[in-house]
Amino acid sequence: MSPNPPTIIMMVGLQGAGKTTSAGKLGLALKKQGKHPLLVACDIYRPAAIKQLQVVGKQLELPVFTMETGTDAVTIAKSSIDYSQSHANDVIIIDTAGRLQIDEKLMQELRDIKSEVRPHEILLVVDAMTGQESVNVAQSFNESLGLDGVVMTKLDGDARGGAALSVKAVTNVPIKFVGLGEKLEALQPFHPDRMASRILGMGDVLSLVEKAQQTFDMEEAKKMEKKLRKDEFTLDDFLNQMQQVKKLGSLESILGMIPGMGGLKKQLEGQDLDLDGKEMRQIEAIIKSMTPQERADIGLVNGSRRKRIALGSGTRVQDVNKLLKQFGEMKKMMKKMKKMQKGKKGFPGLGGLGGLGGGFPKMPFMH
Repeated sequence: MSPNPPTIIMMVGLQGAGKTTSAGKLGLALKKQGKHPLLVACDIYRPAAIKQLQVVGKQLELPVFTMETGTDAVTIAKSSIDYSQSHANDVIIIDTAGRLQIDEKLMQELRDIKSEVRPHEILLVVDAMTGQESVNVAQSFNESLGLDGVVMTKLDGDARGGAALSVKAVTNVPIKFVGLGEKLEALQPFHPDRMASRILGMGDVLSLVEKAQQTFDMEEAKKMEKKLRKDEFTLDDFLNQMQQVKKLGSLESILGMIPGMGGLKKQLEGQDLDLDGKEMRQIEAIIKSMTPQERADIGLVNGSRRKRIALGSGTRVQDVNKLLKQFGEMKKMMKKMKKMQKGKKGFPGLGGLGGLGGGFPKMPFMH
């Protein structure tokens, strides 16, 4: 972190690599560390680019700096520094313009911005799916600007790790972050050893633990434990827990982080297993179609109510019946477990969460 705020981060890359979204994701990660980031809209050419950044900023509750139409990118970048100082923003993230391919006009504008604002970090955003092209792009940007790091997006598949290795070898600059999904929380610091483990099918338990630390609210978990003990667990509580689990990502991505499960993930494709979370979305729709009273007491849900719930959630009565049956069986199981655990400290399945806590790991360039 710069001793004299603001720290200035310049995001560069080709159009379509995910630069604008990555700027927002990085802003969110820094916000979780207690920083006060400012997103700066310097992509003045692409239609709706400024609007896109404003939408991302609104979703994440991050301020976005813009200027009137016709203002050049260098002026916008320079003016954002004065704005940040008067609005207590200690980090500036500049979303620059991209092109469909590298051209000299683009590079000159980026060099001018660099010269004027003197960023502490220039991060190149590249799309891992483009393979060898991402390597060529990284080399060109590095030669023209001098990169400090790379953000690699769409690195969901294990096989795409080769692009990361190649980009590092060609540019000799570190890959600092990787995007592992479309969600705005899906940005992680890059760990070469963990990527190697995933490529080799050895899993990535550390990343899974870190995601759990960021996702689960321990106070909420304790409340759920008490409700389970008192047999007060409702469909509202079930929905709340399910939504927390969803933040970990799809079952497919979770399997990829568990040792020995990388191969199983491929074997399960095409079988009747909910890898993409479709069934979870269906359950969520069914529960949200119920009244508060029905969620609190499933005994109220008779035949006519089940038809109404199915219609409201776009599902079948059979699907509603299945959920109610499963939830009823789960409560019965909890009662049995309660009897088994009587006199013992802790509740099965929740005691192991006691050590979780903390937040997003420190950014590699923050000291």
